[in-house]
Amino acid sequence: LSQFCANDPEVFVQAALLAQDYCDAIDLNLGCPQMIAKRGHYGAFLQEEWDLLQRMILMANEKLSVPITCKIRVFPEIDKTVKYAQMLEKAGCQLLTVHGRTKEQKGPLAGVASWEHIQAVRKAVNIPVFANGNIQCLSDVEECIRKTGVHGVMSAEGNLHNPALFEGRNPLVWEMAEEYLEIVQKYPCPLSYVRAHLFKLWHHTLQVYQQLREELAKVKTLEGIVDVNRELKLRCQEEIANQKEGEKPKEGLPFFHWICQPYIRPGPKERCKENGASGNEKGVLGKRSLEEEEDGNSELLSKNKQKKKLRNPNKSFDPSLKPKYAKCDQCGNPKGNKCVFNMCRGCCKKRAFKETADCPGHGLLFKTKYEKSLSWQSSQRIIQTPEMSQRDVDVGETAVLKEAAD
Repeated sequence: LSQFCANDPEVFVQAALLAQDYCDAIDLNLGCPQMIAKRGHYGAFLQEEWDLLQRMILMANEKLSVPITCKIRVFPEIDKTVKYAQMLEKAGCQLLTVHGRTKEQKGPLAGVASWEHIQAVRKAVNIPVFANGNIQCLSDVEECIRKTGVHGVMSAEGNLHNPALFEGRNPLVWEMAEEYLEIVQKYPCPLSYVRAHLFKLWHHTLQVYQQLREELAKVKTLEGIVDVNRELKLRCQEEIANQKEGEKPKEGLPFFHWICQPYIRPGPKERCKENGASGNEKGVLGKRSLEEEEDGNSELLSKNKQKKKLRNPNKSFDPSLKPKYAKCDQCGNPKGNKCVFNMCRGCCKKRAFKETADCPGHGLLFKTKYEKSLSWQSSQRIIQTPEMSQRDVDVGETAVLKEAAD
């Protein structure tokens, strides 16, 4: 299966044609809820544009030699979700994966996926349906199939924390990590991918050995990652050797931290408590609002800010030290310090073009270029003929202005 993100039928099909000889099906990702998908206008942010999706799937069906499948997120309303799925089926989707969360349910706000939505879709369409969401162990797979009637089940985070999930096993973490690193050495990939996988596998152990977590974040070579993995294994084996009889896992885990197991992402209220406040005091806080309260302590910083801290140890994330910017009179974004209109560059460009004005602060010289263009025309001794109408003059001036804008 080859999956694509797209928002243009022609571009999507052209890309799919390049891949169709190397896969069994082409999947259109309509489920990504991340901010990058919002900026790029793809994934779950297309779920209201049914005409566009129909055109994309219809064209793919017409020109591809392999089936077209889709992965979607649900709407809050079951009825709308069912109609959405039926529309995709009618357009030519031949297999549908339904993630039982809305596009707003992500990160700390993920919550529980709705199998009720998935069951309703399964009953309403005649194509195979796969379920996604709430799959942390093999018993979840069996229960999901029993409750929803789907033909198959997908797992994302559950499978990343325990790659043996579909075997029904909970192996030692270092067994999975060593097997993964052997594959990476045989089939190299960017180091960031390797680090991300090990952070998932070793998640619970890295809460215990924070220093090794920092080393794993800093290491620059695959050999260095292998060394950190070996040290984690030794620490765990030493802990097992010193374990007392009858000792139970800490932090409420079902197994000891060196055993592959799910990570249940804390909800907003739990995150508030972890930060020393009750749910009533802080309400439902998202990731960004929590990050805004960070005071520069590396233990509380997000992963992205920790990376920035490593590159620049003197960098501070204290909100009180951030420079205060004057706002654009038009849209509220930071304005240019030397803008003659007190606007950001985007708003300034629109106004300067409309008024044929200059803004040296933003390097916009519409008036200057317009005057130079008129001067050049005059120097070429272009004489207006009697037959030339005022409309032709206006068109000429408009062309000059457009040239200045370009």
